[in-house]
Order: sequence, then C-alpha cells, then structure tokens
Amino acid sequence: MTHIPPVLCSVADAARALGIGKTKTYALISDQLLDTVTIGSRRLVTVESIQRLVEKARIDEAA
Repeated sequence: MTHIPPVLCSVADAARALGIGKTKTYALISDQLLDTVTIGSRRLVTVESIQRLVEKARIDEAA
C-alpha cells in the first residue's frame, strides 16, 4: 500500500507539531502565518504552511 503524507492537520495537531499552545496557533492563523482550510465545520491547517513557518524561523534565527 502506498503511503500518502498528510497535507492537512487539526489546529491541535499543528500546535503539538510546533510545540506551542492552541491560542498561539490561532494567533499565527490570524496573522496569516499559517494557512487553513475549512471542510465541513473543521478548520484544518496546511502542513505546507507549518513547514514554511519553521523554515522562516530558521532563516530569521540565522540572520
């Protein structure tokens, strides 16, 4: 069976992945630093935007 990597995750999972709280995660969403999509009543964070945020933090830290 082919493994398909996830492209979306819950806000709680995004917070866990980033090592921050849900409130800070919602702040990052509000500041448009994390992208979300709504499917039904669920708000999901794109994994790509999580990776982009981490990469930006690495670059900013190195500067």
